[in-house]
Amino acid sequence: MQFQNKNILIIGASSGIGLELVHLLNSEGANVFAASRNPSDSWPESIQYIKLDVMLEAGILSEVLPAELHGFVYCVGNINLKPFSRITENDLIADFKLNVVGAALSIQQSLKSLKSATAASIVMISSVAARTGMAYHASIAASKAAVEGLAISLAAELSGSQIRVNVVAPSLTDTPLASKLLNTPEKMEASAKRHPIGRYGSVQDISSAIRFLLSPESSWITGQVIPIDGGMSNLKTTF
Repeated sequence: MQFQNKNILIIGASSGIGLELVHLLNSEGANVFAASRNPSDSWPESIQYIKLDVMLEAGILSEVLPAELHGFVYCVGNINLKPFSRITENDLIADFKLNVVGAALSIQQSLKSLKSATAASIVMISSVAARTGMAYHASIAASKAAVEGLAISLAAELSGSQIRVNVVAPSLTDTPLASKLLNTPEKMEASAKRHPIGRYGSVQDISSAIRFLLSPESSWITGQVIPIDGGMSNLKTTF
């Protein structure tokens, strides 16, 4: 129960990785503050809900957070796959606003509470596509690469306040966002074969890595982008 009495904010907590993380941290004693546009019926009763749409109102966080915040996780994201010729200016702006501006403004609003904790950890989510060239990923890859740049810069700036900042970069993970990519047995098999480890990711794979980065076990890790991708970003197993 190493998260006993620790206050953790999860933004994007109503489904997918964020929802799994809510259950994982709650089971280990954390006081979980779950921020999302809508609550989840599957949250434990002890969860403290913050109604939040990061595209509209990140500024409310400073008014509702506890005095000390030991962990911050930005699980908000999207999968906007299009040929480059069809990407619009609005696509680029929306992807950047959701992934980068939303994260930056939410961290700003949480900073006072994060600094008040003896030591705190921020975790953001990127994508394997930010560093591994993938067709049709131009807009989302650009915004996720910006997330990585933001995190590394913040890791340097906030190190004096004993705030660690890291990123996990998953490959395709079985979440509601990815449902259209995994909605037939053929797609599931093809997706599994693209990964050297022989399967696509689960929410447990990603949430377990985030949990580690929030915990004291990772107290000497900051400024890192950690691929959680079944080997896709760094291994070639076919000739």
